[in-house]
Amino acid sequence: MSVSADYIPISALQHYQYCPRQCALIHLEQIWVENVHTAEGRQLHEKAHGGSAESRGERKIVTALQLCSEQLGIAGEADVVEFHRYGEHWQPYPVEYKRGSAKHPEADKIQLCAQALCLEEMLHVDIPEGALFYGKIRRRVPVQFDCSLREHTGKTIEAVRKLLQQGQTPPPPSGKEAAALCPACSLRDVCLPLVARKSAAGYLQAVLETV
Repeated sequence: MSVSADYIPISALQHYQYCPRQCALIHLEQIWVENVHTAEGRQLHEKAHGGSAESRGERKIVTALQLCSEQLGIAGEADVVEFHRYGEHWQPYPVEYKRGSAKHPEADKIQLCAQALCLEEMLHVDIPEGALFYGKIRRRVPVQFDCSLREHTGKTIEAVRKLLQQGQTPPPPSGKEAAALCPACSLRDVCLPLVARKSAAGYLQAVLETV
């Protein structure tokens, strides 16, 4: 599937909900740093992905499904979409894989809901539910795509669009918020020394010029 570069990556919604600065560092400044958490997450996604489909009785499983919503201006990839058969009808059921536990469930739910919104537009169906699979606890957590979550997802899409259009990286979190978010963030060492700076990319470039 070919989509416009102007489309917001669905993953950016999760990054923004987790931390707007992290979202800007990744999607504006194109900075990415691998750590043990991202490596484990990547391995889990690679295990889930195969770009293939298989059938198990009344259920078909499609992995690495490309998604797009022209109406919302978002695009991305679903880890797994199950199609459950009800008579002649196949009901989509998106499943997003996460390496850890449900530490930031709202961000994960928004990412999953965005996938469901894409599927609804692409397939002209209503999707009431999906699931988040957490590798640490090895189980699924069902997610209801109710009006509140859909509205929250829509607002997050607009917030991310505004962030990317403005092109400015927000300041880092502080206090209790920083204590909760920063320790597990792969961009911590790039982000935290830059409290007085707007651009991590500028900071890295300055470091390289002094070498």
